[in-house]
Amino acid sequence: MSSPTAPDRITVFAAGSLRVALPTLAAAFNAATGVAVETRHGPAGLLRERIEAGDRPDLFLSADLGHPARLAAAGLAGPPVLFARNAMVALAHRRAAVAGSADLLDRMLDPAIRLGTSTPLKDPSGDYAWAIFRRADRLRPGAFARLDAKALKLVGGTEPPPAATTTAPYSPVARALAEGDADIFLGYATGLRPLAAEHADLTAVDLPAELVVGPEYGLALLAGGAPAAARFALFLLSLDGQALLRRAGFSPVALPAKP
Repeated sequence: MSSPTAPDRITVFAAGSLRVALPTLAAAFNAATGVAVETRHGPAGLLRERIEAGDRPDLFLSADLGHPARLAAAGLAGPPVLFARNAMVALAHRRAAVAGSADLLDRMLDPAIRLGTSTPLKDPSGDYAWAIFRRADRLRPGAFARLDAKALKLVGGTEPPPAATTTAPYSPVARALAEGDADIFLGYATGLRPLAAEHADLTAVDLPAELVVGPEYGLALLAGGAPAAARFALFLLSLDGQALLRRAGFSPVALPAKP
């Protein structure tokens, strides 16, 4: 972790969905400033719990605004700042027979279809999935109860091994779909679209407009953190940082959120 004797290095706790984008951002920041960025990735809720238990990174990058807001309310961090947006999509195996966005909800509600998600409360991706279920209930009364009962929390309940954050971060999802543990998985577009491109049996399906939710990513500077962490936060919000996030599939904060 950073200390007054190591101003050339900062530690960042970051949502798992940033594990592909963050190395590029960190390398660009290091080239411009000489400050190295050490990262720890995992479900944002679990990382927040680590901070509450005593871990002290310099900067927290969450896939939502709620977890950093909790740290701010506890006096452990500054207020959360929106720095990127993502999208939720459905990754469907061929056997799920999803024709497109228009029939996605019908397929999700089909009792024969196994629906996978991340773990709510621990991982914002799971929270966004449950927000989708609530929106579905507005269209089909009773849909929330059915989706809540059938959803399989396949990932996000524990921190992945360090190697998994850089080698094959979405392999558990691909494996679950390939082996039939799930037929459809709800998750972030930045991770699932590349997975669909790699596997002929998988297709990334956009949510119908009525089911679209978030996601919004928030950063928070930890109390007592190294001053260089603020420089990295500003870099993420800069034109250069936002351009790199866009290349990784995120939406810059300058763009309006989808309805």
